[in-house]
Amino acid sequence: MAKWKIAVIPGDGVGPEIIREGLKVLDVVCKVTDFSYEKVDYDFSGERYLRTKELISDTDFSELRQMDAIYLGSVGHPEVKTGILEKGVLLRLRFELDQYINLRPIKLYPGVWTPIKDKGPEHIDFTVVRENTEGLYVGIGGFFKKGTPDEVATQEMINTRKGVERCVRFAFEYAKKRNREKKLTLVDKSNVLTYAHDLWQRVFHEVGSEYADIKKDHAHVDAMCMWMVKNPEWFDVAVVCNMFGDIITDLGAMIQGGMGVAASGNINPQGVSMFEPIHGSAPKYTGKNVINPLATISAAQMMLDHLGEQKGSELIEEAIIKVLSSGKLKDLSAKSGVSTSEVGDLIVASIMESA
Repeated sequence: MAKWKIAVIPGDGVGPEIIREGLKVLDVVCKVTDFSYEKVDYDFSGERYLRTKELISDTDFSELRQMDAIYLGSVGHPEVKTGILEKGVLLRLRFELDQYINLRPIKLYPGVWTPIKDKGPEHIDFTVVRENTEGLYVGIGGFFKKGTPDEVATQEMINTRKGVERCVRFAFEYAKKRNREKKLTLVDKSNVLTYAHDLWQRVFHEVGSEYADIKKDHAHVDAMCMWMVKNPEWFDVAVVCNMFGDIITDLGAMIQGGMGVAASGNINPQGVSMFEPIHGSAPKYTGKNVINPLATISAAQMMLDHLGEQKGSELIEEAIIKVLSSGKLKDLSAKSGVSTSEVGDLIVASIMESA
């Protein structure tokens, strides 16, 4: 029986409520399969910051590096200046733990409404591999003559050969493992960003020469946004830089039914990876037990898949599909009429029935 050590960061706003349901699902999966886990709680949140002015210490990182995975709820507090928690918690976790891949399945489940006319689950099922520790998010830049009419603000896009190559190679391997269309699309803006994305182009073709069985495709990011709406069935796996990946994965969330079902993994294939819903902390709904936790439960499913717990991962995804197909959830919004805890109970009941 495998025993995993999982760091749990409930975070802010609705984070503790949705993580509660995700853990409820993990607990029942433990009972019906042959894996177990130890939960280690960490209070990296806006409330703690307001109380102590502390975010994440070096000691915390020493402990986190000993974990098998991190399970995160949400980050963001209305009384904390924008950027403090995002940079001090989210980005620092990704950068310090070298989680250089952001993995975003964009999958429309049966029973979920999509705003795209005449498209169904058979059309919307692809994955975006986003570079996660370089680009504009490195934060290199600054101000000159700030607050004056002559102000200059700069933010540099950093792309290293090592960073681009390991992301592209991960994407090729993922397309091979996914074994669907075996097609990888490079998404860039090489017609304008002629230095940074020339590097992406060269690396993509050089690494791609090692993967003769993977079809290679290319799309400029603006065209990608159009085609994701018009022809989402064209895509299998897409690889993209940090900033553009941030944008197109939010578009992806909308075409798969909304933020309520979208999950992501921040992956270090050789280290500790972190799994989370992509939505924010939704402070106005805090404590109301109305936020749909399916994205957080989907993040748990991704976490088990990453840990090699295929049976548990499959049980969770099958339960999500059954519940969404049952008609018991009219929509995925906070106004669905089904509480946070009730959604968790529905998933648990479905797993128990299937086990």
